[in-house]
Amino acid sequence: MGETYPSVKLNLKHPELFRDQAYINGQWVEAKFGKRFDIIDPGSDEKFATCPDMGAEDVNGAVKAAHDAFQVYRTFTPRMRADLLAKFDALIREHKDDIATILVYETGKPLAEAYGEIEYATSFTRWFTGEAERIQGTTFPAAMPGRRIFTIKQPLGVTAALVPWNFPIAMILRKASAALAAGCTMVAKPSPETPLSALTLAYLAEKAGYPKGVFNVMPTTLANTPGLSEALCKHPLVKKVSFTGSTRVGKILSAHCADSLKKLTLELGGNCPFLVFDDANLEQTCDALIPLKFRHAGQACITANRVYVQRGIYEKFANLLAEKTRQIKVGHGTDKSTTMGPLTVPGGLDKVAGQIEDAKKNGGTVLTGGNRINLNKGYFFEPTIITNATQSMKIAEEETFGPLLALFPFDTEEEAMKAANNTSMGLASYCFTKNVDRMWRLFENLEAGMIGMNSGNSSAAESPFGGIKDSGFGKESGKDVAINEYLITKTGTLTLEGQY
Repeated sequence: MGETYPSVKLNLKHPELFRDQAYINGQWVEAKFGKRFDIIDPGSDEKFATCPDMGAEDVNGAVKAAHDAFQVYRTFTPRMRADLLAKFDALIREHKDDIATILVYETGKPLAEAYGEIEYATSFTRWFTGEAERIQGTTFPAAMPGRRIFTIKQPLGVTAALVPWNFPIAMILRKASAALAAGCTMVAKPSPETPLSALTLAYLAEKAGYPKGVFNVMPTTLANTPGLSEALCKHPLVKKVSFTGSTRVGKILSAHCADSLKKLTLELGGNCPFLVFDDANLEQTCDALIPLKFRHAGQACITANRVYVQRGIYEKFANLLAEKTRQIKVGHGTDKSTTMGPLTVPGGLDKVAGQIEDAKKNGGTVLTGGNRINLNKGYFFEPTIITNATQSMKIAEEETFGPLLALFPFDTEEEAMKAANNTSMGLASYCFTKNVDRMWRLFENLEAGMIGMNSGNSSAAESPFGGIKDSGFGKESGKDVAINEYLITKTGTLTLEGQY
């Protein structure tokens, strides 16, 4: 199983959970070309593990294994699929301490956030355990006599999941849980930064009793990601692709899937607006904004990027927000006192620094933060607030993906609405006001797939998750809609004799 030294460094309670090989057709394997790549701890810039560098040449074997497994798995009854998913869920919860440790070293997030991600992730395994037995067809009254019309739902087949590094456990389980509940098999490609957590899930899926080939994991480098992803998207046996990541890459993958008209779910960029009106409860608003913005150092698609504050409360809100932001403790994720860890990739530091410099050149003021932190060679940056922000700044147009937020003043609801919608993206929007009429207008008029109303949390297993515009299409989670992404609807029309 390759090198085993990292399990000692990670100090896992169950070292067998550490897996550093690809998982294909129930086997732990190396890449065909035999290459491996390093996994880096963002909190120290140190290598702590390696993984096989799978390439396009490895895809066909993985997909064929998933296809062969589908011929068997599709015959499992809904109760059997639900029972397997329940066992999988129980094993993940049982081993949450070790999974959290792996998450900290892969992503950099604090240990408390790692536990939070696991709790969030297992909400999907639990939810789709129930959804497996709620799949149902329909009947329709026919217009013509002697005719009966009905539908059945059937699993699509082999599916592919292309997963980001910011929430690697939650994102893979949100996709895999729906697919497995529906009766599909899956080939998952985790991000190059976070393959180990996905491989741990593969190990636990095997222990839960999933037949070989039902769930497969292919780690790879950033260099090999485009070729491997294209091979998955273009493989004739892959019937569905689900991707979470940037809008730019989502459009490329959409083109790859177009020739074979594959079913596709895209959860893409955010650049989400956050509107604060003068009648808002400012304590409630700050307490919602701080975790929304600075969780995982601001590296989330649904985080608040542009904060619009009504002019009458602008200064008071800015000072309150700054006071609370200064209480954030930056450090390595394993330190129990840490409340914000490093960025996961070093390039994120340059992007945040660049947006801050651009804001200052265009009249912005750094209210708090603004600097890199020299700590153990990790990728740390101060949680930062920019005031006097304007639409001419990069931060108004670009998704930051870092611990930086900008406060934009506004006067009227109409002005705030126009500014909030002035983006190509439409994943989530947030609004804080105690005026119910205004709240309803915002709900209907903000151009986003999810609206947080006096709430900074728009994601739950029971709630449909997905955006509009350049933020993608399709839904993950929620009743019926998410599992339907992995099903086909087949219509039957029967003509009877001797009956009305």
